[in-house]
Amino acid sequence: MAGKFELNKSKNDKFFFSLLAGNGQKILGSEMYEAKASALNGIESVKKNASQDGRFDRLTGKDGSPYFTLKASNGQVIGNSQMYASTAARDAGIESCKNNAPGATTTDNT
Repeated sequence: MAGKFELNKSKNDKFFFSLLAGNGQKILGSEMYEAKASALNGIESVKKNASQDGRFDRLTGKDGSPYFTLKASNGQVIGNSQMYASTAARDAGIESCKNNAPGATTTDNT
């Protein structure tokens, strides 16, 4: 089953998206956007940049939990992962993002 993006609207009328794996697990989440068009552009940017390993930053949270961010070509962060229990799990999350994002469809829940 292929991954998909879900576009949602928050209670304060901002837009955000999540990339979900084929099993429905969240791989990546976006920032909040003022405009729907900006969120849709963010989705396109994730699709374009996820196939490039150099766009992923492998990081460690304050509590020691590994996570990753995905950056656009201009260096701006376009998505953040969850916190993982191990670096191996984080790296598997990156691979899932690489595999799911480029061909993912978008479900508009706004």
